[in-house]
Amino acid sequence: MKSVSAGLAAHLAGQATTVATLWRVQRRDGAVFTFTDHDRDIVYGGETYLAAPGYQRAAIATGASLAVDETELLGLLDSAALDPAELRAGLWDHAEVRIFAVNCANLADGELKLRRGRLGEVVARDDGSFSAELRGLAQPLQAVIGSVYQPECRADLGDSRCKLDLAYGACWTQQAAVEAAMDSTTLVLADDGIGAFAGSYFAGGVAIWQSGPNAGIAREVLAWDQASRTIALFAPPPVAPAVGDVLHLQPGCDKRKATCQAVFGNYLNFRGEPFVPGVLATVSAPA
Repeated sequence: MKSVSAGLAAHLAGQATTVATLWRVQRRDGAVFTFTDHDRDIVYGGETYLAAPGYQRAAIATGASLAVDETELLGLLDSAALDPAELRAGLWDHAEVRIFAVNCANLADGELKLRRGRLGEVVARDDGSFSAELRGLAQPLQAVIGSVYQPECRADLGDSRCKLDLAYGACWTQQAAVEAAMDSTTLVLADDGIGAFAGSYFAGGVAIWQSGPNAGIAREVLAWDQASRTIALFAPPPVAPAVGDVLHLQPGCDKRKATCQAVFGNYLNFRGEPFVPGVLATVSAPA
């Protein structure tokens, strides 16, 4: 049962209410943003909650079970606090959210806590709207703890388990400049040595912008064509790529034993079990 003050409880029990919903969002970089669905700004707890009539949320329901409680936030980018470029860059992904209701006619009544959790991936659309899933505190309980054996490597290339050094200058990561942008996801790279790498080298890898407005942004590589020096990305960066943008290109890895051993020479750190018999071998009868 949620605990509220006697004044707020009496107000909620009345036939007419003046309830407003407040949202407090704290991004992973520490920036705090506050919004309300009221038609005027509300100052509460020393913070100003900006009126944002362009957004709406799905109904909030809470159960006694351990099922994940979720809701969805929809809205328009009509607030100066919401920068579409920041939304597309992922700065709002996994931000901490607190939702509560207050009596806007008497803020001294306190608040009714509705939900606390984190945003999932925030999607900003070209029409000026956005959507985000709010995941409740039970969401981490859905995470898989431990490892399941499998033939492929469970590590990501360059992480603490793989131990391959992907820093630029350490052999594996290459640098190239954009020679032409066919569209926001298809780029032709200047021939400054990048053309020496085979078509499978960068496929599944990561392109990281080093200059321009996208500096620091990373996108996964869909395909690499050696002959035309053309790289295709899974998703566009927040700002359209421009000629001269410098990229660091990390190689891709299919997580197979042969690739780890022959391409990267890193088999000692391979995190798979390629020699464990599969399901068919364990249930088959002797020949």
